[in-house]
Amino acid sequence: MAFIKKIITLCIMLAIAGGGYFVYWSQHPIIGDEIEAIEFTIAPGSGAHAAGQQIAEAGVPIEPLLFNLLARVTNKSGKLKAGAYELKPGTTPLRLIEQLVRGEFAQEQLTIIEGWTFRQMRAAIAAHKGLKHDTVALSDKEVMSAIGSEYKLPEGMFFPDTYLFAKGASDLQIYKQAHGILLTRLNEAWEKRDPALPYKTPYEALTMASIVEKETGQKSERGMIAGVFVNRLKLGMLLQTDPTVIYGMGNRYDGKIRKSDLETDTPYNTYTRTGLPPTPIALPGVQSLAAALAPAKTAALYFVSKGNGTSQFSDNLTDHNRAVNKYQR
Repeated sequence: MAFIKKIITLCIMLAIAGGGYFVYWSQHPIIGDEIEAIEFTIAPGSGAHAAGQQIAEAGVPIEPLLFNLLARVTNKSGKLKAGAYELKPGTTPLRLIEQLVRGEFAQEQLTIIEGWTFRQMRAAIAAHKGLKHDTVALSDKEVMSAIGSEYKLPEGMFFPDTYLFAKGASDLQIYKQAHGILLTRLNEAWEKRDPALPYKTPYEALTMASIVEKETGQKSERGMIAGVFVNRLKLGMLLQTDPTVIYGMGNRYDGKIRKSDLETDTPYNTYTRTGLPPTPIALPGVQSLAAALAPAKTAALYFVSKGNGTSQFSDNLTDHNRAVNKYQR
């Protein structure tokens, strides 16, 4: 009888010790700060046992049996979400379980720059290794159709910003999000516009914003540059802006714009055609949108670069020619 009591006591002590270790293990970091984050993927349909094995096979120093037990003890075994994850230093098994239940996937980011063309945006998205490239074989019009846009032409129709996404997400997610934000920003600015502005549609305002984006060397001058172009539109004057000419040249542009380029007619040559070009010429940022729809009140009709990133604005051609002689010749 005494022997049996000793065995029972020993079993109880081992259970207590084992339970104590299990609690300690569940709350102790899996990897320390000296180890870099470890990436792993949980396949769809994986239970706790399979997930533990996949995590261990990815190089995470965790015992699958203990992971499975922890998931069951915490009643999280059937709640783990499939996807790509990243185990960061300091993460405990309990925190890891929470991460999988909440679907805190490994984050990637992509920055779309103000002033980029859609072609540059597509190249950046296509080069990003963290995305699933579902649009690589699609034409520009097919991309617009795939994101459900009513617009067929993509230029200017995406908002430049930094976008976060789960590793392995479809590139369509970026296009949809950037397009949706652009439309929201554009419509908000359009609703607050001065009704005296010479735009018939938000799309025309977007086109002006793209020109302002490409013409601005100094951010603080966006409003004045927009004011000059608005004044010219109202008077029926040629906009005469080099960025539109360059855009119309396409691959012919070699970094220099010549007199012959200014004289060669294209739909985007604002030296040969009045009014706005047929589409935006770049992706405008929020400040350029604001400038196009709330331009500075000015009598200026001309501006010329001073060579230091700022511009000299003039109300008449005589003063403008003086400024050109002073800063350009």
